[in-house]
Amino acid sequence: MVNSETLRKRVAFVLIDGLGDVSIPRFGYKAPLEAAKVPNLDAIASARVNGLMDPVEVGLGCGSDTAHLSLLGYDPQVYYRGRGAFESMGAGLAMAPGDIAFKSNFATFDEKTGVVTSRRADRHFEEEGPILCAALDKMKLPSYPEYEVRVRYATEHRCGVVVKGPELSGNISGTDPLKDNRLLLEAKPLDNTEEAKHTANVVNELSKEISKILVAHPLNQKRATEDKNIANIVLLRGCGIRIEVPAFEKNHGLRPCMVAPTKIIAGLDLSLGIDILEAPGATGDYRTLLTSKATAIANALSAPVRACPNVFVPGEDEHKPGVSDGYDFGFLHIKAIDDAGHDKATVFKVKGLEAVDKAIGQLARLLWEAESAGQFQFFLCVTGDHSTPVEYGDHSFEPVPFTLCRLKDYVGAVGGESVVLQTSLDTFPLPTVEAGDDLSAYVAAEEEISQPGRAFSGDSVWRLDEIAAARGSLGRFPGSEMMGIIKKFVQLEL
Repeated sequence: MVNSETLRKRVAFVLIDGLGDVSIPRFGYKAPLEAAKVPNLDAIASARVNGLMDPVEVGLGCGSDTAHLSLLGYDPQVYYRGRGAFESMGAGLAMAPGDIAFKSNFATFDEKTGVVTSRRADRHFEEEGPILCAALDKMKLPSYPEYEVRVRYATEHRCGVVVKGPELSGNISGTDPLKDNRLLLEAKPLDNTEEAKHTANVVNELSKEISKILVAHPLNQKRATEDKNIANIVLLRGCGIRIEVPAFEKNHGLRPCMVAPTKIIAGLDLSLGIDILEAPGATGDYRTLLTSKATAIANALSAPVRACPNVFVPGEDEHKPGVSDGYDFGFLHIKAIDDAGHDKATVFKVKGLEAVDKAIGQLARLLWEAESAGQFQFFLCVTGDHSTPVEYGDHSFEPVPFTLCRLKDYVGAVGGESVVLQTSLDTFPLPTVEAGDDLSAYVAAEEEISQPGRAFSGDSVWRLDEIAAARGSLGRFPGSEMMGIIKKFVQLEL
């Protein structure tokens, strides 16, 4: 018989970006999570403890970056220094203290009027973006030759831009007007220091020199002949410096890893000393392969029983091996649900949640196979970083559901080991939604009289959604308490 005190306790933490929502009249005033068929998420909720979480604080509609800092135990009011450094590090640019970086867009700019006609030159820029980034990388600033400029493609129309050199300040505004058909802005100092004034001048010259290179590039000349938007400017926003914080492992005593193809999230977690796992096919958008992400997390948590994936290192082309003995805290970030909210894609958000549920079933099977070998005790935790209601198309301040359980209780709640081991591990794409798809199937389902369920163990909650979570034993709590709740739960459960 295995002594439970000798088992390695490890946590699979699944964060569904933009999970929360509001009631939708077309769903019979149910939220997408209530309308979706998510038996695995419901089983986790049924298996132990639940609550509602305000990612940063009550009433605050936060960004993913500030929310992630808060959830992982770092007060954003103390540590947040702009998202530019996160985007750039996540794109693969190494940063040292004193460097500044920007979250940047390739955009279309009318040189005669100074108006940005399109903030996104092309959302499908996967082939051309890297070519233009290569042309900009290591460019020179005529008036400031002592500064080094590094540019790396991120995703879609986005890139990371880093400036290295003396006496730079992150306390400046950007050049992005934030809406189409507005004048390109000049960077301005946000304080009276000489460093901020000097940095604004450097950045304004950088913006002009970038435009000169892009206008002359053959790729843009070709796009013009094809009647496509030319990418003749890079909008620079979110100026930031690399934050210097205590490492996640030092703060929490857990060796962490993450799957995060979204560059800004990867860069943020790199700043916290979290290893970013390689997961082939994980793109951070609607094309992503959730099975690949679930497998990478399961393998990292199951090492050395399974081989640990390689990890990403900014500034290096080759990935390095992950920790051979495995990780204690595996963070699986899923972005597509947030995209659905921003795109006001009501049906896709529901179908996307059902796809996420399927991937969580795959993750649970892989972990259960490892736990059955007698070396590990696994825990499952699922929540969101903020709400992105499809009716709004943007982040909002509603709290998100939070659920946490032992893997073995999930196995019981879902129907036993035989059910778990029958879960297919085949890779699947996210669902497609055709123009004209309606909500009739979901509306019909919600019009049925639902019978109350029964929790498997723990509190009285038996499904995962915003309403049910409010009845959970954890009540409503701020995101800053999340890691403490997880660690205490793991410590107490045998």
